[in-house]
Amino acid sequence: MTYRIALALLLACAAPLAAQTTVPSAIAEAPKDDLVKVALETGAGRIVIAVDRRRAPLTAANFLRYVESGKYDGESIYRAMPYGDGGFIQGGITSDAAKLGKAIEHEPTSKTGLKHVAGAVSMAHLGPGTAKADFFILTTDIPALDATDADQGFAVFGHVVEGLDVARKILVMPVSPTKGEGALKGQMLEPAVKIVKAEKLPD
Repeated sequence: MTYRIALALLLACAAPLAAQTTVPSAIAEAPKDDLVKVALETGAGRIVIAVDRRRAPLTAANFLRYVESGKYDGESIYRAMPYGDGGFIQGGITSDAAKLGKAIEHEPTSKTGLKHVAGAVSMAHLGPGTAKADFFILTTDIPALDATDADQGFAVFGHVVEGLDVARKILVMPVSPTKGEGALKGQMLEPAVKIVKAEKLPD
């Protein structure tokens, strides 16, 4: 896109002054954001996510399928992981494995250009290509989750546009000292925070 815009500006500079009253076609045709807002009504408050269908089309479509089918309703945000001056919270489907769809293809940050910064929403997985429904919301920058040459990282697909304060509140809620296995021990919220409803918002 940078090359196309630079080329358009070069052509515009070379054109007669009278012709410069029109917008260069390369700029007019530049891809626009395709964001869909999703509201998560939780027991701790409302979180609104802008889902990025242009940059992360596969991951965004997967998340929106769960939202539109109502499969997140009644589920929970169940994990809080501190990191630096913040951390992330994780939620998804834990009540019934039958609600889970197929695992999706991994869209690394090196491909989408999205980053794990404060407010980013990303898919949880046990390895690239295993993500299904679980997602996490960052309250601080965690660049270690981005893709590198040695690690494909996690797939960011949106960002919080309202309610990051709610995510921060959930992050410091009580956790069980015994629940969770391995690295998850001490990170499981007790009680978990209910996702009352997840729904697309009007454009």
